[in-house]
Amino acid sequence: MAKHTKNNSTIAKKTQVFALIAIYISISCLTQAQAQSPEDNLIYNPDFESYQDCPRRIDALGILTIVDAWFQPTNGSADYFNICGMKECSIPNNKLGIQEPHSGNGYCGIYCSKTEYREYLQTQLKQPLKAGERYRLTFHVSLSEYSSGAIATIGGVFSKHRLFDTVRSVLMLKKERKISKKITQTTSTYYTPQVVNNYNNVLINTKGWDTISSEFIAEGGEEYLTIGNFFPASHSNIVELDSLTYLLPGAYYYLDDVSLYCLTCPPPYDPPKDTTNYQIGNVFILKNIFFDFDKSNLLQQSYNELQKLVELLGNHPNMKIEIGGHTDNKGAIEYNQRLSENRAKSVVKYLINRGIDEKRLKFKGYGELHPIDNNDTEAGRFNNRRVEFKIIDL
Repeated sequence: MAKHTKNNSTIAKKTQVFALIAIYISISCLTQAQAQSPEDNLIYNPDFESYQDCPRRIDALGILTIVDAWFQPTNGSADYFNICGMKECSIPNNKLGIQEPHSGNGYCGIYCSKTEYREYLQTQLKQPLKAGERYRLTFHVSLSEYSSGAIATIGGVFSKHRLFDTVRSVLMLKKERKISKKITQTTSTYYTPQVVNNYNNVLINTKGWDTISSEFIAEGGEEYLTIGNFFPASHSNIVELDSLTYLLPGAYYYLDDVSLYCLTCPPPYDPPKDTTNYQIGNVFILKNIFFDFDKSNLLQQSYNELQKLVELLGNHPNMKIEIGGHTDNKGAIEYNQRLSENRAKSVVKYLINRGIDEKRLKFKGYGELHPIDNNDTEAGRFNNRRVEFKIIDL
C-alpha cells in the first residue's frame, strides 16, 4: 500500500513538472507570436507595396527614389518592380528577368556578384535596436534566370549610422588616419553582416523564393539596415548553372518581404503621449529631410521624418500648416527663392499623396532671407538649408 502511494506521488510530481514545462512552452510561443505580429515588424514598407510612382524604366546610373522608406547607399543602382510598372520594370516579366512577387504587387532587385560590381538596399528602422536583445531578420530572394551565376553570401548589416559611399563596388568601412598635416591615410575593411546566408547554401532558386533568416544579439543603437553582398567575388561561392541564360553580367537577385522582430524584448507598451503645446504661429524644423543636390526631388531618406508629420496631422485633424523651404546664401537670390519654393511644394505633394487634405496645406519658399545660422561655415549653411512647418490654424 505504501509502495503504491509512493508511485502515485512520483507520478503526480512528474505530471506537475510536465505541466510546468507545457505552460512555459505555451508562454514562450505566445510571447514569440506577439513579438512577430505585423505591427511589431521594425521595417517600414517591408513588402515594397508603398510607392510614390509606378516604375518606368531601368536606369544603369539611376537612383532609387520612388519606393517608400528604401534607398541605395552607393552609386550602384538598385531597381524597383511593380505590376503597374512599364515594360522594363513590370511583373512578372521585366528587363532583368521573370518572377512573381513573394507577396503583393512589388519587389526590388540588386546585383550581388560575379564581378565586383555591387548594388545594395538600405532602410532606416522604426526604432534603434536595444543592447543585448535578440532579434531575427528575415527576407526572401530569387535569382534571375538572366544571371550569369549564383552566389551564397547575401546578408544584412545593421549600423548606428547610415552607410554611404559613391562607389559601385563592394561597400566597405573606410577610416581616415592623419599621418601629418598634409598626409591622410585611408584604410578600408569589409563589413561583417550580423545576418548572412550560409556559404555552402548557394541561392539558385529562379522559379520561387529562397528565405534568408537568422538571429543575432544587438550591440545597441543600430538604426539602419543595409542588404546586399558584402564579400568579394572570390569569397561569395559563385557557381555557374546551365539553367541560366547569361544575359546579365552578374548574379542578379529579386528581394521581397523583409521583417525584423525582437524576440526577447519586453511586451510593447503604449508610447508616451505627445505633450507639445501646439499653438497657431508655432514653427517646427523638419529634421532629416533630404533632396537631390540643387534639386527639389525628395529622397527616400526623408521617409521617417515625413511619416511623423503625417501621423501628427492625423492626430490633429483640424490643424492646418504651411511648409516653408529655406536655402543658404550660395547662388543667385532668384534661384534660391525658386529652389526653396519647389522643395516646399514637394513636401506638400508628398503629404497629399499620403492622404492629407490639400486644403490643410500651404507652401512657401523663403530662399536665403531667414538664416538661423552663420552662412560663413559649411555647418552653418547646412543648418540654413532646411524645411519647416508653421501652424496656421487649429
